[in-house]
Amino acid sequence: MKRRHFLAAAVLAALPGIALAHGPSRQKVTLTADVAADPAAVWEAIGNFQDMSWHPAVFSTEGTGGNDIDATRHLVLGQEGGPTIDEVLYKYDAAKMTYSYRITDVLVEVLPVTNYSSHLTVKPRAEGGSTVEWRGAFYRGYPNNDPPPELNDEAAVAAVTGVYQAGLDALVERFGAP
Repeated sequence: MKRRHFLAAAVLAALPGIALAHGPSRQKVTLTADVAADPAAVWEAIGNFQDMSWHPAVFSTEGTGGNDIDATRHLVLGQEGGPTIDEVLYKYDAAKMTYSYRITDVLVEVLPVTNYSSHLTVKPRAEGGSTVEWRGAFYRGYPNNDPPPELNDEAAVAAVTGVYQAGLDALVERFGAP
């Protein structure tokens, strides 16, 4: 009986330490942009998983599998020989103008995230034109407690927000604001 009480006391004593050592929480970013073009025109520009030339940070895209599930793409950022991101498509619906993908390989120095997934969707606006929604979920680049500033939650959210905003701004510039 004493042993059972001792074990119970040991477990209770450890609980505060367990609560403090939970690690990172999943972060989420959702950004939208309204553009003057109709959804079909916007989808024509961004709906091909193999072509991300519409994003100003992407120097080149190459991949396999087209828009089929498990298709892959390799992005080169900035310039020839620049940093890279590898991604895989896991959901694609041309009729609903949406696709979802995951990053399979990126250095945290390039994008300070892990376990990143994202969804890109084009929707019609009641007033005409389109709304492009880009949302993602991810963990910070440093999986343990006490991350360095460049790999913490704030850095991860800021980096993903910057990527999304640059892409959406390019679409507004290309298609015009409503």
